[in-house]
Amino acid sequence: MKRLLAFSLIIFLPVSAWAKDDYKFGPDSEVHKDVPQGKIEQFKLRSRIFEGTERDVWVYVPDQYDGKTPACVMVFQDGFNYMNPKGQFRVPIMLDNLIHKKEIPVMIGIFINPGYFPEKPVFDKKKGKGFASNRSFEYDSLTMQYALFLEKEVLPNVAMKYKLREDAAGRGIGGISSGGICAFTVAWERPEMFSKVLSHVGSFTNIRGGDRYPGMIRKTKTKPIRVFLQDGTGDLDNEHGNWWLGNQQMEASLKYKKYDYKTVWGDGGHNGKQGGAILPDSMRWLWRDTPAARLDE
Repeated sequence: MKRLLAFSLIIFLPVSAWAKDDYKFGPDSEVHKDVPQGKIEQFKLRSRIFEGTERDVWVYVPDQYDGKTPACVMVFQDGFNYMNPKGQFRVPIMLDNLIHKKEIPVMIGIFINPGYFPEKPVFDKKKGKGFASNRSFEYDSLTMQYALFLEKEVLPNVAMKYKLREDAAGRGIGGISSGGICAFTVAWERPEMFSKVLSHVGSFTNIRGGDRYPGMIRKTKTKPIRVFLQDGTGDLDNEHGNWWLGNQQMEASLKYKKYDYKTVWGDGGHNGKQGGAILPDSMRWLWRDTPAARLDE
């Protein structure tokens, strides 16, 4: 009997482990033939605010955009990961479906890759030839610089062709890992410019001082921003800190200061599996009461 019991336990434990981090896309993240598809345009942007850097930017324009009414704006860091139709988020497909069902307002998606230095070639044994990245400096720094970059360089560039909402109620920003804390920093520093934050496995750890946010939130007057946090118990734990604990600390501070916030916790690791699976619901929650734009804006 003892041998039989031991054997059954060996079988049971791996099956339980396989179930972890096993998140699946729902129908809102799949292409439907009867749903109009938006278009995606791409351009390169050389920055003066992040001097010497260049980056790829993609702009999603929904089929429902009429060219007259200012559209809402949703910005995503690590843009290619979010716009990739075969990736962990598939944002354009999700936007097609939710806008078609009128569950979120008509919005233009702006997908921004982190900057790199084209004059600084590097070689990585795993990635091969490439260029030095400015990602951590741009995303993890607790300054107003990235918000200024959006205000002075990215948004005006897109607004040359499309009418964008200029009020905070019509603008949201999101990202994964360091892109998640970047999204929070932008809204924290400029709540009059962005009112909605979407963070997937956000790096609220001591990479560049991000672990200070829970304390800063508690000692600062509540700001008019709405925050959605997603993380999993299997997130990173290293010299910078514990990502899972950092996100829980953020939740406790947001709750204490009575922010409009929502958290969804899972058992996943440092990836976009759960964040991508729940993305449609996350967006519905973030944009649930956004007022319509006026034609005279």
